[in-house]
Amino acid sequence: MDLGLRSKVALVPAASKGIGHGVAKVLATEGCKVVISSRDQDSISKAGDAIVKETGNKDVYSVKADLAIKADIDLLVDQATSKFGTIDILAYNTGPPKPGTFADLNDADWEQGVRLLLMSAVWLTKQVIPGMVQKKWGRLIYITSSTLRQPVPNLVLSNTVRLSLAGLSKSLALEYGSKGITSNGIMQGHILTDRQRQVAQDVSSRTGKGLDEAMKQMLQDVPAGRYGLTEEVGHLVAFLASEKASYVNGTMLAIDGGLIRSVF
Repeated sequence: MDLGLRSKVALVPAASKGIGHGVAKVLATEGCKVVISSRDQDSISKAGDAIVKETGNKDVYSVKADLAIKADIDLLVDQATSKFGTIDILAYNTGPPKPGTFADLNDADWEQGVRLLLMSAVWLTKQVIPGMVQKKWGRLIYITSSTLRQPVPNLVLSNTVRLSLAGLSKSLALEYGSKGITSNGIMQGHILTDRQRQVAQDVSSRTGKGLDEAMKQMLQDVPAGRYGLTEEVGHLVAFLASEKASYVNGTMLAIDGGLIRSVF
């Protein structure tokens, strides 16, 4: 299926590995011009080279940016627009916050978590929306987590702050839907990434089980019986970015193999 994304410009932050990398690779395969970022220049340069090699799409641009620093985000968008002229698709993604229970975390941890998980989304959105309004076309896609519906033990920062993205995305859908811009969120479940292994390692250390056993234990509540792939999240992002999803607006879509138990 041709999603009609060829030559659209997509910004995918935190894409040196994991979900961001998978999303960027799918969008590049669809023919998008893709801007990716990471805090580490070497890592994001290698990621960009890998995407070009795997997809044959040479329009992949790598930028160093720390999403918790507003000046870095300003520079990221400036460089993206200087390179490709515009940003049509924001596939918002960020690295994970510090794990821990409520008792484990101090005020600095919470402030960093808010900057990383919420303010980075606000700063990026403020930068890209004016151009989308001018073109009367844009896609805002916020990759969050299944923790919005089903909190995960020992991840209180993620459980708490990521919820704010649902409110942001829904509000933007209401404010900008009449201007040709859609805003949606993705709640991914157990996707096979380094973060998933980190969570499994935490389970292992708390229960005394081996890492492999902990990884298998985490799938007990997943009817699909397996971990999701980063590219599968990418396919959902690509659909939401396309004209075929132009009437999908203001939603939070789960991609979790059936993990979330709630009906709504």
